[in-house]
Amino acid sequence: MKLFIPTRAFFEPGALNYPLGQQLYDEMTARQIPIKITPSHNRVLGIPGDTPQIAYREAKRTLVVGVKKSLTLDPCRSSADFEFILGTSCPGGCQYCYLATTLGRKPYVRVYVNVDEILDAVRRKIKENRPNITSFEVASTSDPLAVEHLTGSLRKTIEFFGAQEHGRLRLVTKFANVDSLLSADHQAHTRFRFSINSDYIIKTFEANTASLEERLTAAGKIARARYPFGFIIAPLFIYQNWRTDYRHLLEKLARHLGPDAGQQFSFELISHRFTARAKKIILERFPHTKLEMDESARKYKWGKYGYGKYLYPPEKLANLKDFFTSEIPQFFPQAEIQYFI
Repeated sequence: MKLFIPTRAFFEPGALNYPLGQQLYDEMTARQIPIKITPSHNRVLGIPGDTPQIAYREAKRTLVVGVKKSLTLDPCRSSADFEFILGTSCPGGCQYCYLATTLGRKPYVRVYVNVDEILDAVRRKIKENRPNITSFEVASTSDPLAVEHLTGSLRKTIEFFGAQEHGRLRLVTKFANVDSLLSADHQAHTRFRFSINSDYIIKTFEANTASLEERLTAAGKIARARYPFGFIIAPLFIYQNWRTDYRHLLEKLARHLGPDAGQQFSFELISHRFTARAKKIILERFPHTKLEMDESARKYKWGKYGYGKYLYPPEKLANLKDFFTSEIPQFFPQAEIQYFI
């Protein structure tokens, strides 16, 4: 796949005090990418876009390089014990993305250069919790693999966790540029999960991400490099021929894994849902979207933060669950279905 190279870049002045910040500045300069200095990575002015569609498109082409000032580690249930971030947003243009309501009108691609300071905070948390194993999610607000060819931060993080007896790392990705990670000293302390879906869903709703074939090829490489691994199939959609398409997905996955299909690995299954606010933003950015967001065909479920989501009604959720819980064991008898929601 074509790797992300930004159209423009913004740097916080403090970012240039870090080796990674200077490295990125030099690379952007060498590529003749326009650079501006911004006082804060949280408020970036100068990204073009007078309409929601253009603003979104141009933000996804913009790299912002900053320093992560807050090093507090938040809980991350049910994925892990805690989460930390190496950046926010990603170059992908997934129409249904759950970050649509949290990253603002211009969800630019942001990376942090003070990786050692971030990992020091992780180290302290691991030490606090010993002798228990503490797990961390690094992809809750971004896809770090999408910018790994620019930063190298993910390999550094994987090798950091490889040296932590009581620390474990989890990440999920829709990208495929894993070659630089295959020789990392991971000590099986990092679990890769590839977000996959049917060809139709990826081609229709997941612009600027790796193709299904590319993701499955990358997953095979990760399996052979002896990383713990798994798959998130999400969002699960009910549409014409969904059973046939998802069965083809499982067949392709089995072919790409080959002998590794007999390994123990995990599946996480998440059905499509949306909020009223997310629907509004999605329709502004993608006015011709084919996403099915008919509230009358969904069941409304209140959330713990004072707003609710529109889920498939119980009988349709049961159809999805029955399909996957019967099909997955036929292809992958050793795999674990961790949850269906």
